[in-house]
Amino acid sequence: MKPYLRASGGDPDAALRLYGWNVEASEALYTPLHYVELAVRNALHESLVRTYGRTDWWGTAPLDAKGRNLVEKARAKCEANEERRATEQQRPKRAVTVDDVVTELNFGFWATLLVKRYDRAFWRTSLHEAFAYYSGPRAPLSADLWALVRLRNRVMHHEPIHAEDLDAAHARIYRVLGALSPDLAKVVRAADRFRSVLDGKEDALE
Repeated sequence: MKPYLRASGGDPDAALRLYGWNVEASEALYTPLHYVELAVRNALHESLVRTYGRTDWWGTAPLDAKGRNLVEKARAKCEANEERRATEQQRPKRAVTVDDVVTELNFGFWATLLVKRYDRAFWRTSLHEAFAYYSGPRAPLSADLWALVRLRNRVMHHEPIHAEDLDAAHARIYRVLGALSPDLAKVVRAADRFRSVLDGKEDALE
């Protein structure tokens, strides 16, 4: 509770209200963050599959050592999970699939594919096509993705987000979704209640 007490001038009741609002804001952000993470992952994966002509595109794509290591770690975790499940369910172990690995790779891995060092290898050759409704340079889109990765991690690890510019963060989610698919952005907005939570912050803290 220390961060909330500091932000509330040491008032324990105010700190509890701020903590509760932080939980509510994190809960409300979960839905749009869920959609944007999966939409980015799937769009980048599908683009790279088309470019390299194979579902396990990382086998020939110019990933650096860190990227290859993340793929291998994801594969190893999938294999360990499958071995555990097979043992628990007393059934033969099935082979790990490409979909298993893609699902295991975290948001940071996919955001890394848009950083400067991959500009020629990925962005210019294929990944700009994944963002069919975006016509700007790579750098602002990459910055948006990394800001969303950080926000996603803070939300998922139950950290304070109340002091951040959540209005800007929320807009960032829809910039990225809109760059992928305006129709998807509309669907997500229909299920998104974050605006009402943000607008009710003052009342919640009173």
